[in-house]
Amino acid sequence: MPTLAVLTAAGSGTRLGLDVPKALVEVDGLPLVVHAARNLCASGVVDEIVVTCPAGLVDHVDLLLRDDPGVDRPVRAVVGGGTRQESVEAGLRAGLGRAAGTDSGTDSDAGAGGAAGVDVVVVHDAARPAASPDLVRRVVAAVRSGHVAVVPGLPVVDTIKRVEPGADGVGAERVTATVDRDVLRAVQTPQAFDRGVLQRAHAESVHRAGSEHLAATDDAGLVEDLGLPVHVVPGEVSAAKITTAEDLHLARWRAGHAATRDR
Repeated sequence: MPTLAVLTAAGSGTRLGLDVPKALVEVDGLPLVVHAARNLCASGVVDEIVVTCPAGLVDHVDLLLRDDPGVDRPVRAVVGGGTRQESVEAGLRAGLGRAAGTDSGTDSDAGAGGAAGVDVVVVHDAARPAASPDLVRRVVAAVRSGHVAVVPGLPVVDTIKRVEPGADGVGAERVTATVDRDVLRAVQTPQAFDRGVLQRAHAESVHRAGSEHLAATDDAGLVEDLGLPVHVVPGEVSAAKITTAEDLHLARWRAGHAATRDR
């Protein structure tokens, strides 16, 4: 059955200190959104991609991806939202052709986006452009094996302290505990979900979507709020998120290093 991917690319990228939206920032000569879309396609398990982006860039991103030889699946760009949660919801509406809260998957309910039969939805961020095709395959396979929500994650290697909120006059916070890092994972995208579960999770948390303070930072958190299990599969260092200028420098270094190694 078909798999839909929602690729969020609506971030402004202000923390990168550049004058272009984050999704259009280039690494190794290509915009981040193109890298991410190529890897989704190369996985072989994604059938259609909806990209959410700023309103003024919809036509540009749409043409950029449609003209790219490495994007060989149907793809379209739509307007994202003010929060990541709103953007994913917009992508679901566009890709599934119906309200995010309805979990029927019959052909008669399919919208213009070709939602007929979609049973798995992958949610990914253009800010993680180097997440590999194998990682996409891994999360989708885990959902198809019976898990309703699957995320990639890496073991936490730093020592983690729990503190009392609020620093004193010299900026010091009191430590209340050292957290067992063996049971912690740093979560990444792409994340994969049973279609009906993800639609229900968004429908039941729609009151949070418009607030930056309340909106979910990832879709797995919305599924957790339903009381349903979320499972973690091994992530990868290459799936690191690009948020700051330092992240971008590191991503460009890795891309250059990989190109040199492959010669």
